[in-house]
Amino acid sequence: MRRLLALLVAVVTGGAALAEPAAIPLSALTVVGPARTIFKAGRDACDGHDVPDAPARAIREADGAIALFGMHDRNRVLRGPDFDRLTLDCRIVLDSGLKADPAAYDDHTWITATWTEDGKRIEALLHHEYHANEHPGRCTATTMMACWYNTILAARSDDGGRSFLRTSPPQVVAAAPFRQEAGQGRHRGFFNPTNIVRDGAHWYFWASNTGWDGQPFGICLFRSDDLRDPGRWRAWDGHGFGARFPDPYRPGFRPGGTCRPVGPFPAPVGSVSRHRGTGAWIAVFLAGAGGAFARPGIYWTTSRDKLAWDEPRLLVASPSLYDDPCTSGGEVVSYPSLIDAKAPGRNFDTVGDGADLYYVTMKVKGCEVTSERDLVRRPVAIRVWP
Repeated sequence: MRRLLALLVAVVTGGAALAEPAAIPLSALTVVGPARTIFKAGRDACDGHDVPDAPARAIREADGAIALFGMHDRNRVLRGPDFDRLTLDCRIVLDSGLKADPAAYDDHTWITATWTEDGKRIEALLHHEYHANEHPGRCTATTMMACWYNTILAARSDDGGRSFLRTSPPQVVAAAPFRQEAGQGRHRGFFNPTNIVRDGAHWYFWASNTGWDGQPFGICLFRSDDLRDPGRWRAWDGHGFGARFPDPYRPGFRPGGTCRPVGPFPAPVGSVSRHRGTGAWIAVFLAGAGGAFARPGIYWTTSRDKLAWDEPRLLVASPSLYDDPCTSGGEVVSYPSLIDAKAPGRNFDTVGDGADLYYVTMKVKGCEVTSERDLVRRPVAIRVWP
């Protein structure tokens, strides 16, 4: 994803009519300590593919150890007995096949969301990028952005995240209702799913879409009543969870409606957590300077119902991956997520009155964002009004 994500967001958010946020704040988040480095590519990598390249996601394994996802498309996992002693496990748990056939959905793949009930079987959502420009005859253009087709897939691990299984045919959770050759000239599809959260009998995640005929671009909210069946995910359509986005390469394919974008988000959502004291939902995301956001950095917003959100507020001020790197001062930030190490259960989808903000710092040389990047965390105090 790297620097190209900045270009993606610039196109997706240009001219976006964001939902009007509630003016009265529902919460207050405050950074209360310095950054601590969790992973440094030049020090901790197994090879040149190892850079943090997605928001951090954590699970508690069957034996109580921690597994932290959020690396590059040769997916490896940070593991340790607790969050203070995480090191990179050099085994590849899911590789990217770089396959030319778009129907295989095995080009560039990132593990971007996880859920487990027992610490052994893990359901995962994958951010999948098909780079048609890298496969001869697959794109009329030569640049990645013009040939980029993105989907959200599902995968599963039965061994505590030591390996993830691909199925045949692939398990497509959300795809644009057309094949990759349609609409070339810009990036297209669904991308950057958040972590998975549970509310009662249902599971949820939020994901971005680039927009196409009949589908406004923005953030879509997905819901499922059975995580073991990836075909059960449905998106909010403005009235209920009735929109579905099946695989356009499958025989008998039929479009399944449109989603109604939610929230005041100008870019993909990093993570969503439920506050244990009040039941409110807290989202963190990245914003570049411009439009409704006078200052770049990491923002948060809060919701009672996962649909309507209050006015975003700045948590960490910094040049972001979405800003001009030439004026960054040598570093940008990206990929924020909130994780509370004291959260009960195995999936860290809730926060209490404190949590850690995880994000990635990226060095800039000249006007180029480099692969010299660190995964860091900072303690955050949380207050939510009833």
